[in-house]
Amino acid sequence: MIAAPKIPFSRILLAITSLSILVLAGCAGAPTMVAPASENAAMISDLFMILFVIAVIVFVIVEFLLFYSVIRFRRRANDGTPEQIHGNTKFEIAWTAAPAVVLAVIFVLTWQTLSALATTPADAIQIKVTGHQWWWDVEYTGLGIVTANEIHLPVGKAAAFTLEAKDVIHSFWVPELGGKTDLIPGHTNRMWIRPTQIGSYHGQCAEFCGTSHANMRFAVVVQSQADFDAWVAQQKQSSVVATTDLQKKGVETISTVGCQACHTINGVSAMVGKVGPNLTHVASRKQIASGILDFNAANLHTWLSDPPGVKPGALMPRLPLTSEQIDALVAYLTSLK
Repeated sequence: MIAAPKIPFSRILLAITSLSILVLAGCAGAPTMVAPASENAAMISDLFMILFVIAVIVFVIVEFLLFYSVIRFRRRANDGTPEQIHGNTKFEIAWTAAPAVVLAVIFVLTWQTLSALATTPADAIQIKVTGHQWWWDVEYTGLGIVTANEIHLPVGKAAAFTLEAKDVIHSFWVPELGGKTDLIPGHTNRMWIRPTQIGSYHGQCAEFCGTSHANMRFAVVVQSQADFDAWVAQQKQSSVVATTDLQKKGVETISTVGCQACHTINGVSAMVGKVGPNLTHVASRKQIASGILDFNAANLHTWLSDPPGVKPGALMPRLPLTSEQIDALVAYLTSLK
């Protein structure tokens, strides 16, 4: 039998260190719950840190006692049979009571956090989010605004979310702003967020929902109250009127090639579909295709040429569009701000 080669410990340590660096480098800049940017996320993060500290203390105590016992009571030369004891009542009571006390503390802290998260502020903005395969419909029910894949919120003010799904189970999650909440067909869930920092935050579906689950993303833009009010005023307007010949060709194309069956554009009589995202102000959004492409003319041309090729499983079909028709559509859609 050939003996297996021995690998030096230094090489094993180097491999583990290198792998750890690669993993941490891959996580750099990724959304994280330990950098809270809302009142909700701060409560969750604080609870997590308390539980983490408790877990570390328990781990240290248990490991210390384990190593102490292994060293102190190890077998030595000429040891006879160790003394046989049935048990130690005091120790048994202690190691039963101690975990019970720790769990009771954790229960109380968790209950307090859950109770606070379940109490929606009375003055919250009302937003209905509906999950589809694979995009997000966003309706500001009190403001008369419908958009998609992008949520705008004023900093310091609460927003109450009504969460529903049209097809399969999805999960609404913005790590810096709050915990995960499922969207379940035939059932309504609710949550609220009060952002505390201005910025743009990455959201995603956190429940496997099919082929393009990883591509079901959205953005939450937290703004000053003045900027939010300006955005609301913009979103309440009808779509801009096409001015150039190419844009007019785009209106004609989008109203006749099949887009009208799925999409709405306020101000264009033929565009009243409810199956796909509302396109009235699509050019005001940062991204398209539910967050996988930045909004620009080149990416829009790529998307319109072959939606399922860009986003596997996308329900938007590949229409038989000519290059001229796509150019006209891009010219018109990029004007819809």
